Amino acid sequence: MKVLKIAGFAAAALVGALILTIQVITYHPDPIEEMKVHCPDDAPELSSDQPIKILDWNIQYLAGKNYVFWYDTSDGTGKDVRPSSADIQTTLKRVQSVIRAENPDIVMLQEVNVDAASTDHMDQIAAIMRGLPQQYKCHTSAYYWKADFVPDPHVMGSVGMKLLIISKYKISSAQRHQLAMVPMDPISSQFYLKRAVLTARMPVQNATDLVVLNTHLDAFAQGSDTMQRQVAEVRDLLSSLSEEGVEWIIGGDFNLLPPNWNRDQLAPIDRVYYQEDSEIANLFDAFQSSVSEETLNGPEQSRYYTHFPNSYTVKGPDRTIDYIFYSEGLKQLDYYVRGKDTLDISDHLPLVGTYQYSD
Repeated sequence: MKVLKIAGFAAAALVGALILTIQVITYHPDPIEEMKVHCPDDAPELSSDQPIKILDWNIQYLAGKNYVFWYDTSDGTGKDVRPSSADIQTTLKRVQSVIRAENPDIVMLQEVNVDAASTDHMDQIAAIMRGLPQQYKCHTSAYYWKADFVPDPHVMGSVGMKLLIISKYKISSAQRHQLAMVPMDPISSQFYLKRAVLTARMPVQNATDLVVLNTHLDAFAQGSDTMQRQVAEVRDLLSSLSEEGVEWIIGGDFNLLPPNWNRDQLAPIDRVYYQEDSEIANLFDAFQSSVSEETLNGPEQSRYYTHFPNSYTVKGPDRTIDYIFYSEGLKQLDYYVRGKDTLDISDHLPLVGTYQYSD
């Protein structure tokens, strides 16, 4: 009996040590957290009468398009684990070149790696900022995947992935808003992505503040109501900002097809990622979209495709899953998806929209 008790205590100690270790090496954000803003005191403020140009882009952690990664295919045939160091550096320069050419006032990027083993522990925020003009004085960011070590055979190292907002104009404050997570066992959930919305509040001369929001919703939530919950949380956040009386623009990778979009246009292997009734209809019903539902389902829909999946068979962009929505007090002056020279940079294309305060 004494031996059994000792063995029991030892097992309990091991379990306790494992739980404590997992707690220490993984990320546990609060529902709402204040994020650090890097912005000098002399940064200029937006003006209510100026056009505000936005660039929104999932840059796929600067991996480039030479790979089909392990998570890219629903049948598990993706063979690649990480990009080469040379491809990361090449893609970095291409991303910086596009940003400089577009010269937006505000940049919203998703999948920006910081201290991830698969990208050489590179601080991609610092690297991107170094290649931009000095006018980009301000930025803020928030993790949505972070752990010192992930014991998955495809990872087996640290992860760090962020939402990033860069601005030529003053950011007064920023917050991270946690979104619903995919249901899974208690241990796996500690290592999984913790999707979020990053908000940056910007003062505007002679007008109410502008709040810029950047998000990346889940991609692997099949068989659960996670996407409905995440979209509802985004809608509630946007509605609260409208009730506050501020203007807002949200952009990001929503991982959802347009409402009423025909999934049969996709290869069968890719249809499984999406519900027949797209959850994003909740946002189209409530707010102004950069492109209307009718256009996204019409004869010119390919002009607005934003996703070029890493695939052994798909040879070009074939769907829209990235969007920009904006508040009632703003008007859209221009919008396009830049695809002419970006097909080999990321599995997403950059979205470019210009907005202005309404008279």
